Amino acid sequence: MCDVAIIGAGPYGLSLAAHLKAKGVDFRIFGSPMRTWIHHMPQGMHLKSEGFASSLYDPASAFTLADYCRERGLPYADIGSPVPLETFWAYGLEFQKRFVPELEDQWVVSLLRNPQGFQITLGNGEVLSARRVVVAVGLSYFDYTPPILAALPPELATHSSRHSGLERFRGRQVAVVGAGASALDLAALLLQSGAAVDVVARGAKIRFHDPPENLNPSWLDQLRNPITGIGPGWKLFWCSNLPLLFRRMPESFRLEKVRTILGPAPCWFIKEQVVGKVGFHLGVTISGATVCDGRVSLQLTDGAGGAKTLTADHVIAATGYKPDLRRLAFLDPAVLSEIRSLEHAPVLSSNFECTVRNLYFVGITAANTFGPLLRFAFGAGFAAPRLARHLARSAPRDVANRATVAQSRAAARPEAAEPVTK
Repeated sequence: MCDVAIIGAGPYGLSLAAHLKAKGVDFRIFGSPMRTWIHHMPQGMHLKSEGFASSLYDPASAFTLADYCRERGLPYADIGSPVPLETFWAYGLEFQKRFVPELEDQWVVSLLRNPQGFQITLGNGEVLSARRVVVAVGLSYFDYTPPILAALPPELATHSSRHSGLERFRGRQVAVVGAGASALDLAALLLQSGAAVDVVARGAKIRFHDPPENLNPSWLDQLRNPITGIGPGWKLFWCSNLPLLFRRMPESFRLEKVRTILGPAPCWFIKEQVVGKVGFHLGVTISGATVCDGRVSLQLTDGAGGAKTLTADHVIAATGYKPDLRRLAFLDPAVLSEIRSLEHAPVLSSNFECTVRNLYFVGITAANTFGPLLRFAFGAGFAAPRLARHLARSAPRDVANRATVAQSRAAARPEAAEPVTK
């Protein structure tokens, strides 16, 4: 029995665990650390977020990405220096080693209700009870592939989250579907791997972000165009700083803003790597996809009804993510049926609790409630301390006994105290 079980070990799960530990709350945390970032994003890409917005969160803010880079002698800047993916996940692993050595690298295979709260079964067969559960799973659960591409054989069409290394595409023709950062990052990395690349997108134009104009903005610059952890501008300032107000907006308003704010937009530093070097097929929809002689033929239709065919050895759908509770296979159907949802994402209280008492959701699954902030690692800076305060206030009062239980548990599982590495 534990008080809080955390499912997921990415920026949200690890940040929450660090805060709970500081408050003396009895918890266990399950998952492979930084798994999405290590195994479901292509090596060589850079983060869309600026350096100052790419940290995990300990209670004292004692170990930021800037601190890690300073310790390791790595290049870093708050603004204007793209953060390599490998630097970010290596920093996340070091954060886990320092602040959450209790992490158990185990899959959760089922989550049921029981008289104590919840029953959790792990991949190694262990069964435990938890009074409260926090679901902090990452993007890789929710990859979205358009049905017309999902119907293709998996050896010929995949989602971008299925690729870490791209070497197998050397010498092959690859079509990347999408117009966002993932699509254009992939296109650039595929070129570097020796592939020939075409980009297919519905929009008539690729809307690259502009490079930061002022790396040291004055207070007047900030007043005119505030810089936030999810981008510049007053619209994003309100999204970043007032997620609780966003939660109180009408459902239709929230859904529309989550869909439209921060739409597909590759980073400025990718533009020169792809423009003039890949084939762009813009303003088109994929009206058909067939397989012939081991290759894929995409039928493309433009707004005027014109049609053309694009043939590729492989199609990668860089088409984003859609949170959907039905894809969390560990959720018992009886539990799932009790969760009120909005477009298949949970409706949450101001403390991240869904309509099943003592069950909480953070990260992308919380975006329909709190806004686009929760789609970014930066959102853990809001979620972790707020949820930790709530869980600590409502935790059992026998703190000394909980400490003894935690020590006994660590002694019984000495491997859990060892740092988890890639």
